[in-house]
Amino acid sequence: MPYSATHKQETRERIVEAARILFNRSGFEGITIDMVMEAAGLTRGGFYNHFDNKESLYAEAVSSFLMGRGAEWREEAGVDPSDPSTEGARRMVASYLSSEHLGDLDGQCPMIALPSDVARAGAEVQASYAELLSAMVGLFENSLRSNGTSLALSKRKARALAALCVGGMVLARTLPESDLAEEVRAAARTTANELLRT
Repeated sequence: MPYSATHKQETRERIVEAARILFNRSGFEGITIDMVMEAAGLTRGGFYNHFDNKESLYAEAVSSFLMGRGAEWREEAGVDPSDPSTEGARRMVASYLSSEHLGDLDGQCPMIALPSDVARAGAEVQASYAELLSAMVGLFENSLRSNGTSLALSKRKARALAALCVGGMVLARTLPESDLAEEVRAAARTTANELLRT
């Protein structure tokens, strides 16, 4: 008897989530299809029922963060993307640049965990990464627009806010447990909050 469509979708989601965690830990090159399928509790043979190749899985693993672990993370932080208030944007900055987020390698945003990988990846993976960045920029832009900031200025500031958040965390991740990493995150938080005030 064939499996239901629901079973197939649940299996696919299990593969994607296992892959997202493994890619966060070890990057694209450090992970094999066998490793992903073992982590998902499945055999290698089932992989090709869901994905054409490892890169298509990688793209979906990056993209899945937004409505998967990313949605959980936003809820924990009290960030509601449909609420364009400055307070929501401040919560986003505080949570994104937090020591908890930095220490959560499995749950970390792929924009922090995978930038070098994505830069070398194909268009499908880069599009997934751009989707995450666009969502962050959009949240900041809506917040700035709700305060009466002009469209042009809110776009520029939103991009700068995203760069501060992601860049601050990328640098902090490369220098774990150092004073410089903490100083970079603190400077990024302070500057981001200044941008939200002005």
